[in-house]
Amino acid sequence: MGDTDIVSHEAVEKTFKRAATAAEAVDRLCVMFEASVKALREELKIYLEGGPPPSEADRFSGAFAYPALRIIYQPDGAVPPISRAFGKFSEAGVYEQTITHPEQFRRYLTEQIELLSDMYPVKIETGLSVQEIPFSYVLDGADDLDMDAASPAELVRHFPYADLAGIDDALPNGERPSIPGRSRPLSLFDAVRTDYSLQRIRHYTGTPYEDVQPFILFTNYHRYVDAFVDWAVEQVKDENTEYDSLSAAGFVHVDASSEDPVGEISAAPWRRFQMPAYHLKTKDGRGITLVNIGVGPSNAKNITDHLAVLRPECWMMIGHCGGLRHSQRLGDYVLAHAYLRYDSVLDRELPVEIPIPPIAEIQVALQEAVETVSGDDAGELKRRLRTGTVVTYADRNWELRYTQEARRINQSRSIAVDMESATIAANGFRLRVPYGTLLCVSDKPLHGELKLPGAANRFYAKSVSEHLAAGIEAVEILKRQGADALHSRKLRSFDEPPFR
Repeated sequence: MGDTDIVSHEAVEKTFKRAATAAEAVDRLCVMFEASVKALREELKIYLEGGPPPSEADRFSGAFAYPALRIIYQPDGAVPPISRAFGKFSEAGVYEQTITHPEQFRRYLTEQIELLSDMYPVKIETGLSVQEIPFSYVLDGADDLDMDAASPAELVRHFPYADLAGIDDALPNGERPSIPGRSRPLSLFDAVRTDYSLQRIRHYTGTPYEDVQPFILFTNYHRYVDAFVDWAVEQVKDENTEYDSLSAAGFVHVDASSEDPVGEISAAPWRRFQMPAYHLKTKDGRGITLVNIGVGPSNAKNITDHLAVLRPECWMMIGHCGGLRHSQRLGDYVLAHAYLRYDSVLDRELPVEIPIPPIAEIQVALQEAVETVSGDDAGELKRRLRTGTVVTYADRNWELRYTQEARRINQSRSIAVDMESATIAANGFRLRVPYGTLLCVSDKPLHGELKLPGAANRFYAKSVSEHLAAGIEAVEILKRQGADALHSRKLRSFDEPPFR
């Protein structure tokens, strides 16, 4: 972020103008953002070609600043109580947020502003902020910039940079309460925090962040990717579906005109990326994203920290687990309704004593999806689909401490064990993204059925396609119900920003 004191509060305050509509506000945010990016790139080019650094006057006036959205709510009386999960005020006041890539977030911003302006007597304003755009965030597409012409140490002396001291999650963590007399945040993430994550989405997934869809499935095995790609390509080729293209890890994009889409995707350098992603897109931006996060809670936290800035409608874990009950069989399903958190990676942000409640709409959708996809009758479904607690470990070889761990597992009544589900659910709770977990039993470590090659291969051949189909069907159910039915008030705190 650099030194925000460089930009004059007085100078940028003069740039604020009233907007009559949400669309007008977003249009002006786009114009201001593009102007700041253009100015920053031009000054970088001048400096890298041997010219002078940007002047203090340019920095002072906010030439490289993010735009800001301000919504003023000063009612004559008390704030009316509204029961919906977002798009509401808890207090009167001035609400303000720095904005990055407003064109990318146009639909989200327009929807959130309209929810407030339709319900409350508000004033909408846009202008420049004192928060500058880090130079490293404007390099994409700037092929005319010779970044080898100057060292990073030189550049940070003269240009705004990504100062990690100014980027944190204090707001979503509940560590930044509102202060009387100061503006309140409009959303959980400001511009620099959002840009930080957008860059990392590209780095980890091997896909453009612009292609991420609002319904996200996570898996921990590449076999699910193969099944998803095969199914997605069929959807893209079918003129009767809403899906029109597939964005794949390795920055590959295929559509109905592609001669060998599966071959293109398989040949792409997806192995270079830690968590390859695949985005089945629709024209209206309501498609499905699948991310192979691999094994372990660290990746699970990492990717959800970043995807959260895109404000997805939901994310769900569709992976493998170890069954802990004697009656379970390989290929049975586990629908998590509680989590025993031994993953450790979120303990500082979200203490383990904080309960992680199930999201009813997702629970119902997942159960209905399994019933639809499997074709099982009520009796067989009850035998194959267990609802209960999932224990998530950071240590894959927890079985080597079985004597020490068995008592706590027994006390918790856990029915399955994995390494990602509790992390994904807890981070969904922390970052206000609806979450759910549907696991498939791939081994039974406490009952002598270990994940050995022969049994595992038979399991994979039989179960992966059905399990993935259940996850996709759950997404389709949630899409039909609409976002208003999905988002739950249980994810919102009492001192919450008004935007979703």
